[in-house]
Amino acid sequence: QVQLVESGGGLVQPGGSLRLSCAASGSIGSIYHMGWYRQAPGKQRELVAVITSGGSTNYADSVKGRFTISRDNAKNTVTLQMNSLKPEDTAVYYCNLIRIGVSSYWGQGTQVTVSS
Repeated sequence: QVQLVESGGGLVQPGGSLRLSCAASGSIGSIYHMGWYRQAPGKQRELVAVITSGGSTNYADSVKGRFTISRDNAKNTVTLQMNSLKPEDTAVYYCNLIRIGVSSYWGQGTQVTVSS
């Protein structure tokens, strides 16, 4: 089994920054992608950013230039640095880990609220 524990959510004013972290443990294996998704009330869960086992990244158009995803393979962690936050970034953010050819795993989610 794989466990994902997120941290770093909270309330921030528009234009502010937050840093989300996700720590993975369990039967992770050596080749896996990690990413962040978000789900706002009444909307479907959407991809925010993903980083592959090789370090390639991909971002949703809505966050390009504002968010940065990174990973530490030694610590099995993935981090999402979120800058210039907007009210429309408000959502529950979920960490995701994909073991290639095996399965996909989700964290419990962390709330991010952008409001003045």
